[in-house]
Amino acid sequence: MKIAFYGSSLVSAYWNGAATYYRGLLRALAQKGYDITFYEPDVYDRQKNRDMDPPEWCRVVVYDGTVEAMKAVTAQAAAADVVVKASGVGFEDDLLLAEVLRNARSDALKIFWDVDAPATLAEVRAAPDHPLRGALRELDLVLTYGGGDPVIDAYRAIGARDCIPIYNALDPQTHHPVAADRRFGADLGFLGNRLPDREARVEHFFLEPASRLPGQTFLLGGSGWQDKPMSANINYIGHVSTRDHNAFNVTPKAVLNISRASMAENGFSPATRVFEAAGAGGCLITDHWEGIELFLKPGKEVLVARDGQDVADILAGLTDERADDIGHAALQRVLGEHTYAHRAETVDALFKSHAEKREAAE
Repeated sequence: MKIAFYGSSLVSAYWNGAATYYRGLLRALAQKGYDITFYEPDVYDRQKNRDMDPPEWCRVVVYDGTVEAMKAVTAQAAAADVVVKASGVGFEDDLLLAEVLRNARSDALKIFWDVDAPATLAEVRAAPDHPLRGALRELDLVLTYGGGDPVIDAYRAIGARDCIPIYNALDPQTHHPVAADRRFGADLGFLGNRLPDREARVEHFFLEPASRLPGQTFLLGGSGWQDKPMSANINYIGHVSTRDHNAFNVTPKAVLNISRASMAENGFSPATRVFEAAGAGGCLITDHWEGIELFLKPGKEVLVARDGQDVADILAGLTDERADDIGHAALQRVLGEHTYAHRAETVDALFKSHAEKREAAE
């Protein structure tokens, strides 16, 4: 089957948290025989900050951030058996969806793949005339990067024929154990860009525990934090390239995942960082969110904190030996159940089921 996938970027993770998800899942689908073309706009300086070359397993078509160029690439949807429009592409998203649906063949499987369902649903709820509401009548399926029952029910309520979560996972070729790197030495590391939907939670779960534990060292990576007041025991290192994520995750005694507020409220939304850290064998501390036990066992494969005081208490009692044990257990769990190869099995079954139904109806 041929897949035409319209997303934010495959070749650049710059201000593009979905890159790891796209790469892992599409590579796994390509290994199952799918012929994939990924279309991405040249916006937000992503092409100037590429962190990978176009891969052998997927054609990448970069188009100018103009309506004319966008319409030219959406015309190519007509050649695909599966047509995907992702959320958050970043250039004329509503028009892009309309053009993709206009050009797709009537017998093609048409999918809206939401990589930030809480944000999308909040936007749609606030706008009774939101274009996505009408588009859902033409779409066969909504797939989401996370969300569980709250997201599934919400999408069905606004007209989706069906909504199925395809969760984040581990790409073992990209995220795996490596040697420690002294650049990232610390008792606790956190990696994340400064975002309005996360900043207060970073203050609560990371900055406040650091101020309470002056004898421990903290490492902060990510863009936008340079003018943020923080205690002297925090080492801020700015943007961390994806090529250094494995070392960042295994070098500190523990690393911290802090969900965006909307993701935490919806639950069942493991961040990419969860699987990056587990895949590298790092000891992960995560803020609490409903559904975490579906992915990692609290207390054995991950440590869970409900507030900043929990983070401080965990760090105060965490030995190097226990941290190593948790990291090893997490690695074994995700390799056994939560790789993109596992997710691709689910997606492949969905695609084949749709094709069989189409054939039976003809």
